[in-house]
Amino acid sequence: MITNRLMRAISFATVKHDGQKRKVDKEPFIAHPYRVAMLLKDHNCDNDLVIAGLLHDVVEDTEGTLKEIEALFGEKVSDLVKAVTEKDKKLNWETRKERSIATIKNAPSNVKLIACADKIDNLHSILDNQMVYGDSMWHEFERGKTDQQWYYKKMYESITYGIDQIKRHSLIVLYKTLLDDFLEQ
Repeated sequence: MITNRLMRAISFATVKHDGQKRKVDKEPFIAHPYRVAMLLKDHNCDNDLVIAGLLHDVVEDTEGTLKEIEALFGEKVSDLVKAVTEKDKKLNWETRKERSIATIKNAPSNVKLIACADKIDNLHSILDNQMVYGDSMWHEFERGKTDQQWYYKKMYESITYGIDQIKRHSLIVLYKTLLDDFLEQ
């Protein structure tokens, strides 16, 4: 069931991401956080996790703030979004990704599930775009295929680090399947 709070989050994220496009296929960016939220919902995550998944890129990629998110959706959602938000987008790609990997490695399992759903949707897009655009798609990324493969592999290791039961979660299984496909290309 879609709650009023989730409907408010959909509207909020849609307004915040208005006009943004995905890198390769140029689809409206809002499709990504919406799919992340639906992955979490389809895999039986609670509403706070679903809403945080929907809002996971608001602070990182828009003028939206954690204070706004807390005021509208509560401290728990704000804390979840904060945990998956890159802290300093001005740093170089390697440093930002290494920090994200380190942060997720020791994060609580609910934060790891948001990161997992985010990476699943990104991997779906990468694999789909690779079929459509071939290797030319990598010109749209700050780093090429080899660096992206490194990042998604290390992020998988961080998500599964220290939590045996999370390795059995259906989202983790899906991530591993997509990661294996990506690494074999």
